[in-house]
Amino acid sequence: MAAQQYKRVVLKLSGEALSGNGFGMEHTACEHIAKSVKEVCDLGLEVGLVVGGGNIFRGRQAADFGFEQTPADHIGMLATMINGLILQQSLARIGVESQVMSAINCALIAESYKWTHAMHALQKGRVVIFVGGTSNPYFTTDTAAALRASEVNADILLKATKVDGVYDKDPIKNSDAKKFNSLSFSEALSKNLEIMDGTALALCRANKMPVYVFNLFKEGALLEAVTKGKDGSLVTGD
Repeated sequence: MAAQQYKRVVLKLSGEALSGNGFGMEHTACEHIAKSVKEVCDLGLEVGLVVGGGNIFRGRQAADFGFEQTPADHIGMLATMINGLILQQSLARIGVESQVMSAINCALIAESYKWTHAMHALQKGRVVIFVGGTSNPYFTTDTAAALRASEVNADILLKATKVDGVYDKDPIKNSDAKKFNSLSFSEALSKNLEIMDGTALALCRANKMPVYVFNLFKEGALLEAVTKGKDGSLVTGD
């Protein structure tokens, strides 16, 4: 098997990745993610996961409900905890040991995030699932992923999507969309490309954390991302 390019990676998953169709959870989607993670763990990589909560509650729903943003974001943080527990159990079913670490205090359900504990778990070969976002409203789980990847000294932040990289416009809706095989953080920010939110991109740029965008649902895509890194889009320093 091909040797991996990296020693430690953080994988950012949207909540929708667990659902297959946008809302709720779908066991085959969760199994696919777990098996993909196991493939890279079997190479000896240290893996962190950051998961969103959009399959349960999306930010734009707050306006529909008439909610204030702060409590709406708190709902989203709790949604990521549910998704983290689902991923942990999906991994356990196939023999992958993992720990759920939460940025919000909920000790009966998940361990509170501590940098030293996360580093120890990664070094012991356990997958660390980071939930609860940053614990602060007004910050996305993309920003949480950029923060955790920087904190644990990951070699790269892997951004899982449903398309095979970064495009100048939605390739699903536009047949003439142009793909970027590589680009800088400044280009991504100036072109307002929807890779991650601006805060997350700026944090990655400041900490020299490369971001690789790829299609998680292509067979073997995660394994290929850590061994070859050819089919997606790489965002790096200026």
